[in-house]
Amino acid sequence: MGMKGGGGGGGGVLGGGVNNRRIVQRFRQLVTSNGGSGVGSVKVKLLLWCCVFFTLLLFIGRAASSFMGWTQYHRNNISFQTSSSLTPRKGYTLLINTWKREDLLKQSISHYASCARLDSIHIVWSEPNPPSKSLRNFLTHIVQSNSINGREIELKFDINVEDSLNNRFKEIKDLKTDAIFSIDDDVVFPCTSVEFAFTVWQSAPDAMVGFVPRVHWVDQLEGSVDRYTYGGWWSVWWMGTYSMVLSKAAFFHMKYLDMYTNQMPASIRDYVTKNRNCEDIAMSFLVANATGAPPIWVKGNSQSL
Repeated sequence: MGMKGGGGGGGGVLGGGVNNRRIVQRFRQLVTSNGGSGVGSVKVKLLLWCCVFFTLLLFIGRAASSFMGWTQYHRNNISFQTSSSLTPRKGYTLLINTWKREDLLKQSISHYASCARLDSIHIVWSEPNPPSKSLRNFLTHIVQSNSINGREIELKFDINVEDSLNNRFKEIKDLKTDAIFSIDDDVVFPCTSVEFAFTVWQSAPDAMVGFVPRVHWVDQLEGSVDRYTYGGWWSVWWMGTYSMVLSKAAFFHMKYLDMYTNQMPASIRDYVTKNRNCEDIAMSFLVANATGAPPIWVKGNSQSL
């Protein structure tokens, strides 16, 4: 899937060059009519230099995207409906992935249940045995103790027969919110950081808004645009840029669950199942491919459990 590092299409530079030539011609006419004298001539020259400067900035930005391998996106027959004109439904759903770590799950749910705008909790359960009665009772008690002042938090286990990392993005039919906060069971962010990220997401509900940035670029040594190098946090810090945010701590719209499950090429899901990895990269690329927009990284101090 293609991914772009910023807005706009690749053809914008050419059009900008034509417009700039027209501007230069008009300024030359102004200089001629002014006789090239006095303050008017100085102002015209300053404006000309501004045009040249901003044209160079635009060119450098395009060149950087080309070097990193972030090309113009293609929707690849994935149907997409923008949400920019719609008002997101209030609150968000916590979608938490877990695997045989009940203590971590309890700590995580106990924390996030106290976040102000949490509406519901969906636990992705892919273990061979169903959740124990004691676990259900404990989590139900936690949720009920935080359901006060007319606020009711919904708690559901999404039971899966197959053990696959694709399960964390399986379509959920009865979601009550548009916003999903996807999180791993061993990572905790303060409620203030989560609420801030949710507010950011509400301003751009088609985008992916997350706490964990990563970067990728074309592998120049391989000499092929089909091979990329994946960089972690230190690459983000060193290069001063990022191209994706991971779903281990990110907000995205519920419609992407349907797109991941039913519209994304099956070969990608097969790769994730076989290698037990890369589902977070697949989701990030899916969103970028559908929208043509970059992700949004928000900073927050996490606490590993």
